[in-house]
Amino acid sequence: MPNPLKYNKNFDKLSYEEKQLLEENKKSIADFVEHSSTLSDVNYATRNAHAKTYAVLKGEFIINPEMRTDLLYLFDKEKYNIVIRLSNAHLKIKNNKKDIPAYGLAIKIKDDADRTIANYPLVNFPLFPINSVSVFLKLFTAINRFFIKKWGNITPLLSQVYQVMPSIFTGSFLKKSLEFLFKKNDFMLSFDYHSVGVYRLGEHMMKIKLSPKNPQRKFGKDLTTKKAIENFCLQENYNADVMIQFCYDLKDQPINILNREWKNSPFIKIGEVKIEKNSFLTPNTCDNELLSFNPFESAEIFQPVGKIQKLRDEAYKVSLQTRKKINKLLKYK
Repeated sequence: MPNPLKYNKNFDKLSYEEKQLLEENKKSIADFVEHSSTLSDVNYATRNAHAKTYAVLKGEFIINPEMRTDLLYLFDKEKYNIVIRLSNAHLKIKNNKKDIPAYGLAIKIKDDADRTIANYPLVNFPLFPINSVSVFLKLFTAINRFFIKKWGNITPLLSQVYQVMPSIFTGSFLKKSLEFLFKKNDFMLSFDYHSVGVYRLGEHMMKIKLSPKNPQRKFGKDLTTKKAIENFCLQENYNADVMIQFCYDLKDQPINILNREWKNSPFIKIGEVKIEKNSFLTPNTCDNELLSFNPFESAEIFQPVGKIQKLRDEAYKVSLQTRKKINKLLKYK
């Protein structure tokens, strides 16, 4: 294989128009979070995406001792403590409805002093339907406003959904969507989880995949997703391989085209995630909303790469700041 491409900050650069749209989007995020307790079946402020927390767990990230030496030097220990949040992608928490099978598995890797080394929000679908930063920002601003004011904002929302359609009807996206349909009723922890976007690994760039070793696809099939997860995590250990792909060629491994699979880049196992049974960390309260899995809180050598990724930094900060402001008040009432 050729040498992986090196990170360049130009991959992250936003235009003036995109920065202006980001400011507008941040306002809509703050408004959504402020209204979130009235939109969901909870009495605290929630995230504006992946609002429902199924569980927060503690575990370990164990480094693969047989990893290539040019990667092994990036890790100064054999294993690291991690915090994992399991979530649903929906913006609202509705306890009386069946959850859509769009799941999140966010990992926080910590050092011995309990400081964050890296945050990786992963999801159970490997592609993202939008490549244009402007289209993405306009769509999610419209979604936030729609949930707050409903039918008063239906026309802008439908207009933005129309703009997204061409990105969905691509070969890679349709292929992965079809594969997903056959697995949509599977147990949450039987899915592979993906970074979707790109991250740095030292001076190079990678995508991440978390793949369970012994997936139990039909576990808890008669239970709600939350109850199935609680039962599994009480009774079973969870073990998954952590694999990465490097970017060698922008044609085959594009940084800012997220609706297309990477090809001609083999997966490399860099370690394992291990969660012992009964490793729950915090109760299902508004304390969970004070946790942050912002990937821009990671060390520089593990930072996100790309324009869509760049938007996450400000979006995560606004969401967290607004949740903290409201939930700390609620906590001490």
